[in-house]
Amino acid sequence: MPDAAIADMVAVPGGTFRMGSESFYPEERPVRRVAVEAFRIDAHPVTNEQFAEFVDATGYVTLAERPVDAADYPDADPALLVPGSAVFREPPGRVDLRSGVWWAYVPGASWRRPEGPGSDLAGRERHPVVHVAYEDALAYAQWAGKALPTEAEWECAARGGLDGATYAWGDERRPGGRTMANTWEGEFPWQNLRGGGFARTSPVGSFPPNGYGLLDVAGNVWEWTADRYDARPPAHSCCGAPQPPAACHGGEAVDRTAVMVVKGGSHLCAPNYCLRYRTAARQGEQADTSTSHIGFRCVVRDA
Repeated sequence: MPDAAIADMVAVPGGTFRMGSESFYPEERPVRRVAVEAFRIDAHPVTNEQFAEFVDATGYVTLAERPVDAADYPDADPALLVPGSAVFREPPGRVDLRSGVWWAYVPGASWRRPEGPGSDLAGRERHPVVHVAYEDALAYAQWAGKALPTEAEWECAARGGLDGATYAWGDERRPGGRTMANTWEGEFPWQNLRGGGFARTSPVGSFPPNGYGLLDVAGNVWEWTADRYDARPPAHSCCGAPQPPAACHGGEAVDRTAVMVVKGGSHLCAPNYCLRYRTAARQGEQADTSTSHIGFRCVVRDA
């Protein structure tokens, strides 16, 4: 395991906690008592500099950087069948929140060029890596001698010992008027008041840690987990590690059609559209998805 990859991990004790919420979106129900074994988790999402170390050591090429096989996307616009990724673009005014018009597939966008050609990582070394698909996150974790967290592990760690609290820091969204996470302030997707000081991603650790010392478990970037998404989570969850979506040993491809759970919300989450920077919040993303607001962190399970 590379030295840089084991630094800044946080120990999470084993035990049970109340997972989910009855108060917000239906896919978070029911609240159920879930057990996890003790584990360690990255204190913050994997950063650009950490991911660059992995790429330099292995020559790994992310999914967003690879040639696109037209056979995999028979109904797609041929002009979009080139390497690239989805980038958020702020519209000039109010739009239908069902439209998704704020997303654009940008040829050439990747973890190295977050906004596409002409952008780079200068000054963003400590920002979370983005434009990483599930298999990219899994490849990094395997290289680092780690794993992706289960949804239960992620939520347990994100709660920081505050069993049943709405947010990673408690029940008030802005306690004492303080901004606690890099989330959208204003009317999404056109009015960004930048209450936390950032228009897009922020350096890890720019906001207060939770009770376990974890950073950025709310907002900044969504984070991949190892669990497949089900709109109705099971009432009783086991604490064992999940099976990956498909064989993924020695660099073999995962099932890119699998829908995986992402957690934590992002800098694009706003109360008027997506109040998902809460610990119980969850969303499904297809494994081949890469965007400018999804990253990941890893775990090591104690023997």
